[in-house]
Amino acid sequence: MGSSAEEDVLLPNSVLGKAQLLLAAFESGADRLRLSELSRRSGVPKASAYRLAQELVRWGLLDRHGEAYELGIRLFHLGQRVPASAVLRTVARPLMTDLFTRTRTAVHLSVLEGTHVLFLEKIAGEANVLTHSYVGGRLPASCTATGQLLLALVPDGPERVAALVDRGLPAMTARSVTDPQVLAQRLSRAARQRYALELEGVRIGDASLAVPVALSGTTYAALSVTGPVAQVSVERHLSIVQDTAERIARGVAQKASYDPARAVRAPKRKPTAVRVVAG
Repeated sequence: MGSSAEEDVLLPNSVLGKAQLLLAAFESGADRLRLSELSRRSGVPKASAYRLAQELVRWGLLDRHGEAYELGIRLFHLGQRVPASAVLRTVARPLMTDLFTRTRTAVHLSVLEGTHVLFLEKIAGEANVLTHSYVGGRLPASCTATGQLLLALVPDGPERVAALVDRGLPAMTARSVTDPQVLAQRLSRAARQRYALELEGVRIGDASLAVPVALSGTTYAALSVTGPVAQVSVERHLSIVQDTAERIARGVAQKASYDPARAVRAPKRKPTAVRVVAG
């Protein structure tokens, strides 16, 4: 048995909190982390991080590969069962597939999670797999078209931007936005135009065009197309991407037996009424 001081630290609620910190250490987009890096990013002391990581491996929430850890497949399976995202992905996937067929660009569906964008769905061909993005992956919101658009639209966008600026705006390429004033200008333009175009902010040679998917009230997802700079443009793609986003929004409203946006904002609350929206 451990010392009484150690047992005081590892109270049940504290254990859950530290486990959450270990899982959150992967939010920067890292695929694998060694124990020392996992401890540093999470703030959990190395000895405690090791014990909790071993427990998370047994639960299937982490996988271990040699001396490194990565998120476990059980997290992915659980994520697929979140009601709001499940409805959104079910509706969006066939429409995203049609959009990919028409544009031959990688198509992403994303939401804002803190100061990052979280990829809920992705459709891409072998020629444009784009290894920087994957379902369940995250990227800094300030670097991406989807992130800039969502930061511009959500009510607490200024607070999220302030958190980004306080830590220093990240740079994924030499063309990523690192100047707070430039970011503010882009967010203002995105809010006014209802779309965002990002050139080489995530990957040199690539551009992304994002439009909002209005779920309800002030709750949004973002739909985007990504491809070579010479291929992606407002003139070529804006209308078709907007049309797809509107069809996704209508489909979610029709399919859900509850308000999906309310479920996104407060997943513990159950709807008090069922709305049926005629197509």
